[in-house]
Amino acid sequence: MSSWQDYVDKHLLASRCVTKAAIAGHDGNVWAKSEGFDVSKEELTKIALGFDNQDTLTSTGITLANTRYIYLSGTEKVIRAKQGKVGAHCVKTTQTIVVSLYEDPVQPQQAALVVEKLGDHLVSHGY
Repeated sequence: MSSWQDYVDKHLLASRCVTKAAIAGHDGNVWAKSEGFDVSKEELTKIALGFDNQDTLTSTGITLANTRYIYLSGTEKVIRAKQGKVGAHCVKTTQTIVVSLYEDPVQPQQAALVVEKLGDHLVSHGY
């Protein structure tokens, strides 16, 4: 299995669809992140809890690295948000949350494909 940092660097960032990313446990502890993406444990914990109660996200949005993103939509496994030209795509797996940012001209579907593919890979390996 690759290291957690390899998943961020070689799967997400190398796709050129994702500009910043982090992988964390459901408890908000960061396992790996891209350089300069200063997400906090508190921010990640709120996102992890938000998968189960997205009603709260419609009013509060999500915050990543001190930037607030407007909640767009989601399921029990995916949260989508946006702030200006930057979008956020978050995926919940069995043990992790994968948080990513993408910027125009990357389309939301392009980022979603990359992030969800990694999420599916992690689930298939018990994570």
